[in-house]
Amino acid sequence: MSDHAKEGQQHPLTIYLWIWVLLFVLSTFSYMVDYYHVQGYLRWSLIIVFMLLKAGFIVAIFMHMAWERLALKLAILVPPLCLLVLIAFMAIEGDYTFLTRGAAFLR
Repeated sequence: MSDHAKEGQQHPLTIYLWIWVLLFVLSTFSYMVDYYHVQGYLRWSLIIVFMLLKAGFIVAIFMHMAWERLALKLAILVPPLCLLVLIAFMAIEGDYTFLTRGAAFLR
């Protein structure tokens, strides 16, 4: 194997350290949401945003997804996204059914 091929497979250690620090900072922000008693939709929005950011960085860097081919990224990421869309449709349909039944029973 050539030196160039061996060199291309190594990722600099500094990127892992920066992501580790970034994950620590995002976790601190997540804990601050509870510490400052943020309530309501803002609380859950912030917690979910921080959670998704941390998960994205972990998958991209520590699971080496950032260096994979596009076809593999799509093969791994598209099916869960399709499931999330279907779950959202089911939640909307469930709310509609619940509200429709409630309106029908109030008559």
